[in-house]
Amino acid sequence: MTGFVYSEKPITIERGEGPYLYADDGTAYLDFGASYAVAPVGHCHPEVVSAVQEQAAELLFVQGSYPTPSRDALYEKLAAVAPGGLGNVWLCNSGTEANEAALKFARSATGNSKIVAAKRGFHGRTMGSLSVTWKSKFRRPYEPLVRDVEFVTYGDEDELAEAVDDDTAAVILEPVQGEGGVNPATANYLRAARDLTEDAGAALVLDEIQTGLGRTGELWACEHADVMPDVLTTAKGLASGLPIGTTLCANWIAEGAESHGSTFSGSPVVSAAAEATLSLVVDENLPAHAAKVGEYLQSELSSADLPVREIRGTGLLVGVEVKRGANRLLKELALSHQILALPAGRSVLRLLPPLTVETEHVDTVVAALSDVLGGEE
Repeated sequence: MTGFVYSEKPITIERGEGPYLYADDGTAYLDFGASYAVAPVGHCHPEVVSAVQEQAAELLFVQGSYPTPSRDALYEKLAAVAPGGLGNVWLCNSGTEANEAALKFARSATGNSKIVAAKRGFHGRTMGSLSVTWKSKFRRPYEPLVRDVEFVTYGDEDELAEAVDDDTAAVILEPVQGEGGVNPATANYLRAARDLTEDAGAALVLDEIQTGLGRTGELWACEHADVMPDVLTTAKGLASGLPIGTTLCANWIAEGAESHGSTFSGSPVVSAAAEATLSLVVDENLPAHAAKVGEYLQSELSSADLPVREIRGTGLLVGVEVKRGANRLLKELALSHQILALPAGRSVLRLLPPLTVETEHVDTVVAALSDVLGGEE
């Protein structure tokens, strides 16, 4: 059997439990990447597994126009925890689909076509989402993409103000850029984006596909700035690794969106997993735990006096900008210390573990980084 697209790593993963993944030879790996944040409550949490098993025994699938108990429960839960006013829920199968829907809904609601996006931003790999993704490596092979997109410097309020005009349908931003290097936005920048879009009659779309579900220390990263968007997208860990995305919309955005659709929107099994996952995140107050452990992580990394350029992030989304290639360091961490992490560009190690990790797990990672980076200037 031959796969393509992904370059396979030399570790075959057989099972997972809590913050650990286990290879087919029994080796335990501490997972500080969580496969791009898809395990907020840890791998194979018993309550999520039980919800999936019970639903699979009752009904695997029926298309979205037929109500099902698991889908309705998820709708209710998402609407209850969404930022104020975003009670309209669209379910899909991935983060890029959630962003595709957000862009379509914004264009439909405003009657405009222009989208303003940020340099270094990442919003997905399908054609619409790719069109608002900055990195040429992702874009170039598939051009021409969707037109009428303008990119601005992330964090520059004046440049954003110049770009947003009466022809703008939406501004799409990540509250913390993930793939672009773990770059948090300031509260003032997000508030400026909110004010500018309101004045122009455009939609503010916040991509919380990676930052949502408690990762930054609040359930939604926009809550740090007290900014309520018109559209919020999230995915990644919402169903503990089963394929899902969601677009949460204000009423004025949701109106006129009936022409959108997806065969697998709101699968009963995935909905059951998502409702169980979201319940655990909320009931166990994992955002507060992420804030506490994330602060400890950044403090210990700083205290270790590592030979790095910068440590930055929020909650359990932390970037360590190193002085040599991130991928080589990640390989050393995995093979020498049994710790899995992720890159964010060529020079940033991205740490985004399950939100259930404890300080002793942090200590293990900091000690490993100290060893791997030891002797570098």
